[in-house]
Amino acid sequence: MPLRETITSSWNHIQGFPFPLLREEVGPLCYQHERLVIVLDMAKIEAFALMWPALPGRPQQDRYALARAFVAKMVLNLPITSSLIDRLRVDATLRRLCGWVSVRRLPSESTFSRAFTEFATTGFPNQVHEALIKRTFKDSLVGHISRDSTAIETRQKPVKVEQPETVKRKRGRPKKDAEIVLPQPRRLARQRDQTLSQMLADLPTACGVGGKRNAKGHVTYWIGYKLHIDTADGDIPISCLLTSASLHDSQVAIPLARMTASRVTNLYDLMDSAYDAPEIWEHSRSLGHVPIIDANPRRDGKETIEIENRARKTANYALPEATRYNQRSSSERVNSNLKDNCCGKQVRVRGADKVFCHLMFGVLVITVEQIMRLVT
Repeated sequence: MPLRETITSSWNHIQGFPFPLLREEVGPLCYQHERLVIVLDMAKIEAFALMWPALPGRPQQDRYALARAFVAKMVLNLPITSSLIDRLRVDATLRRLCGWVSVRRLPSESTFSRAFTEFATTGFPNQVHEALIKRTFKDSLVGHISRDSTAIETRQKPVKVEQPETVKRKRGRPKKDAEIVLPQPRRLARQRDQTLSQMLADLPTACGVGGKRNAKGHVTYWIGYKLHIDTADGDIPISCLLTSASLHDSQVAIPLARMTASRVTNLYDLMDSAYDAPEIWEHSRSLGHVPIIDANPRRDGKETIEIENRARKTANYALPEATRYNQRSSSERVNSNLKDNCCGKQVRVRGADKVFCHLMFGVLVITVEQIMRLVT
């Protein structure tokens, strides 16, 4: 079924069945409640939340309700779990939508914390997001994939990275029988022969210090992580990876491209000058894509590029690649949407798994809402 027909069918189902039924059961729904219902209906999180009702001992709290509550936390842009619990206590409609009939049924904050740890360990929101993307785009062709990273600040002490000891080479020509120690291949060169799991295991995920040059040419620093996102046309996040803030963007391009290729079929890969490396160009073409990467001028190449750009502007001539490259602004919109509306700036958890889980709940909300905007 084509993409538009799939989304239209889902929208008609939501408007015709859940909304009228919920209005009879829980009363009138405000805008935020309707947003939550749409996200929960599209994401189908119940298929991934694990429950063990038959185990001995005290019964486990409802993981389905807790998962819905964490989605509601992102929809309402609530920074901390205690704010979510306070909202659930006073908002009867929200409480019923999550799955709790009365205030007495609400679990404690420690139970929310343990459930969140389980979701982070199992990669629950990432699994839900991957299934949603594959289900939605299984018979569709995506035009452009925009690849970029965004800074994630956390309240955490950065891990000190120990530099490997290097043996200084003696000056002059080595002896005839001396062993020549070859340098280790770069990460991009190693990734050519690695599987996706090996590439992901090789990427550092510890909290670190990152720096990035902004539009005004100033370098800003932060402590925390980097979230790398592949964004499709329509500002829809397709794949995400979390790494240490100190890792260069180019090191994540190949594993992120493989993840995206396993979920959707796209034509063009759009990347900025940080990804201008021969291995990335080669890998993009090996997937059957057309890479459009902003040039990273080395040595005296910057002046030549500026002269050529001025000449094209004077002649009022724009390359087709330059016009397509403008679509890369979709990644900036996703980054700002995540930080402004889905708690991307308010990370109050520690550890790569928990930070990624927190962010992926927000990415899941953004993905559903951007998919539904294609038909609304």
